[in-house]
Amino acid sequence: MTTQRYPVLRTKVDPRSEAYEANRKGNLAMLEKVGKALQQANAGGGEKYVARHIERGRLLPRQRIEMLLDRDSHFVEIGALAGHDIKGEATGAGLVGGVGVVSGTECVISASEATVKGGSVTPMGVTKSGRLMEVAEQNRMVGISLIESGGADLPNQDKIFVRGGEGFRDLTRRSKQRIPTICLVFGSSTAGGAYMPGMSDYVVMVKEQAQVYLAGPPLVKMATGEETDHEELGGAEMHSTISGVSDFLAENEVDAIRLGRQIVAHLEYDKPNVVPGLAGPVEAPRYDAEELLGIASADVRVGFDQREIIARIVDGSRFSEFKPLYGKTLVCGWAHVHGFPVGILANNGTLFSDSANKGAQFIQLCNQQNIPLVFLQNTTGFMVGKQYEQEGIIKNGAKLINAVSNSTVPAITIMTGASYGAGNYAMNGRAYQPRFLFTWPNHRIAVMGGKQLAGVLDIIQRDAADKKGEAVDEKKLTVMKMMIEGQVNEQSSPLYASARLWDDGIIDPRDTRTVLAISLSAAYCAPVAGTMEFGVFRH
Repeated sequence: MTTQRYPVLRTKVDPRSEAYEANRKGNLAMLEKVGKALQQANAGGGEKYVARHIERGRLLPRQRIEMLLDRDSHFVEIGALAGHDIKGEATGAGLVGGVGVVSGTECVISASEATVKGGSVTPMGVTKSGRLMEVAEQNRMVGISLIESGGADLPNQDKIFVRGGEGFRDLTRRSKQRIPTICLVFGSSTAGGAYMPGMSDYVVMVKEQAQVYLAGPPLVKMATGEETDHEELGGAEMHSTISGVSDFLAENEVDAIRLGRQIVAHLEYDKPNVVPGLAGPVEAPRYDAEELLGIASADVRVGFDQREIIARIVDGSRFSEFKPLYGKTLVCGWAHVHGFPVGILANNGTLFSDSANKGAQFIQLCNQQNIPLVFLQNTTGFMVGKQYEQEGIIKNGAKLINAVSNSTVPAITIMTGASYGAGNYAMNGRAYQPRFLFTWPNHRIAVMGGKQLAGVLDIIQRDAADKKGEAVDEKKLTVMKMMIEGQVNEQSSPLYASARLWDDGIIDPRDTRTVLAISLSAAYCAPVAGTMEFGVFRH
């Protein structure tokens, strides 16, 4: 067993305490809500359309993915709750996608959900597909698309058409960068969807089932007067023997999946890095991951020590802390996760000038050593007030954001609690393009908390009335505050955020170590190299 020389973190958690039990119950309740939403995603278009799909002799998208993956290997879903409770969208956005292992190679896999609007691409489906492509490009991972789609969701064409072209652009760019894309066509792939196989590096089509054409028989007849059928116009055999759009003709769906695995195998797509620390079995954490449910506050207004989280997700619970006596509201240090070296930045409260400076320096050190970063977010943002402004909270906070923005080592973010204000930016939120970003079910994200925002607006309204010499309508102001607070609380919930792809998914805290390890392994598919080139730090 590989044992690092870092010191072991000592826990202070009492599983018998009232706070622990309250957190546990609260987190389990939130996980139950997430589970119900995931059930909606897994159900596709519902029993009627699923049954119709099966009656046609077709495999469901998750079955196709399962058969494609190596036996007993992992699959981390990306954007599983995209579109949840958004009008006109299905939970999952009509697409199943994530990271898995095919023929020993880590791949980004996406599969059309043909039971939802015939696999048509919705506005959120475009966004989700774009995110999956981004994961493939950032981490230089093979992309595999399992296609059965009717093309764009035409009633929403105005929300799809223009930005939908980015997907085809990115396909060709990945090919230029020698990042292969494999397209397995199981059914219809029409109109704009026809460009997906047309621009992929490898294409497999299923005999007497797959169809690829820019316009179907009815449109062709209307446009040109020509009469033709589906197979003659865009069938698998035609494209495999005449047009050359298809590289391989599969006898059936199982054969198509076999050919997909065969293509990946021949790529011999190895990682470019020798990963330090992976010489053998790794040390498991000394503390039970089950305890994470009782440690993480169900109420984000109540803080907790992130060292307790670190102790349950890193190898051997070993952590070498950087500047432990300075900038105490930001915990920084080195550890390993399943043998992968990581530099961890974790919030233990509001960000002050000293914690921001400490974080910026630590990011530079990790870049110097080519060590990936892990951010554990739980912050209300930067400290405000006259004293802190005079001490330079703006310029010091800018140093941390500068370091995050210009760092070139892979970074993975886990939202373990609050994510408010510029703290979201400084701790590598979505806008800063972490390789992966997952949230816990207790997570809240907004400019500020609902009560705080409503309070700010209350002050503004009172000041405005005072300047006009008018009396405050207390009843109207109270109603406004209640409405604003309710709106912000709803919009800052984890389900709301995940539905809009502000994250890659909500995970069970107990799975954090596994998700981190898979994310790190994916990140090592691309060269891991830090930089010492940063923007100007204001002093």
